[in-house]
Amino acid sequence: MQVSTKSSGMVEVSEEQLITIPSGLFGFEEYTDFALIDSEYKPFIYLQSLQDKNLAFLLIDPFLICDDYEADIDDKSLAKIGIKDPLDVLVFAIVTVPSDGSDITANLQGPLVINRKNRQCMQAVLSDTRWTTKHNLLAAVQKKEAR
Repeated sequence: MQVSTKSSGMVEVSEEQLITIPSGLFGFEEYTDFALIDSEYKPFIYLQSLQDKNLAFLLIDPFLICDDYEADIDDKSLAKIGIKDPLDVLVFAIVTVPSDGSDITANLQGPLVINRKNRQCMQAVLSDTRWTTKHNLLAAVQKKEAR
């Protein structure tokens, strides 16, 4: 399937790259159909809207930047996207790259949870005070490398 993107033009994606977010993302509830597209800058991935080529989010696996990250989400919430087995879960954090040159951050408090089997997705809200919406990526990488 061909997907139109703002930054890369037309991109070919497979069925496995398509995901549905039935409730949308916070602030973008009307957008429910997306594709996961590899970024040229590893380990980032784009979450590209299929409904608006100008709407895309940069994602990262939060476990790559934070060794002790935990996304404690109740079973009732996970059942909404058909999760029955923890092995079926993929977790991503939305990355913010400010245009003013300030810190690049990841939203660890509102991770995206994807069911790998049915490709349904939800955005969770974690109550754990260790996680914020503005987790500094550079500081996290430097901390990890210092170990």
